[in-house]
Amino acid sequence: MKPKTLKITYWVVVSLFCLANFASGIAELMPPSEQAMAMITMLGYPLYFYMILGASKILGSIAVIQTKYKTIKEWAYAGFAIDYISASLSFAFVKGPMFAIAFPLIFLAVLFWAYFLGKKVDMLKS
Repeated sequence: MKPKTLKITYWVVVSLFCLANFASGIAELMPPSEQAMAMITMLGYPLYFYMILGASKILGSIAVIQTKYKTIKEWAYAGFAIDYISASLSFAFVKGPMFAIAFPLIFLAVLFWAYFLGKKVDMLKS
């Protein structure tokens, strides 16, 4: 892949990833719907956990999109990976629908794609 194409691909993937997580975070900071409350309760989490996830997704999205602090970006990627793996396992443990188990793993795949594209872009700089 050409360097310019690599950079464009990286920024498109990271931007869409962060936009989706930022929007999800905003939604989770709003008062939860009946469906969201039922899901959180089904998983066995307290309702305030929904707001913690929302704030974490917003802060994580900002950390991933910024370019100055590499360590914070790495921790944000790790946090998102833990979030997606935990979400998938949570649904699996309560025997939730297959879609709910698989969906976080799709986001995990996009996360890895963005992370490794970022590493390739960083190698171009050095």
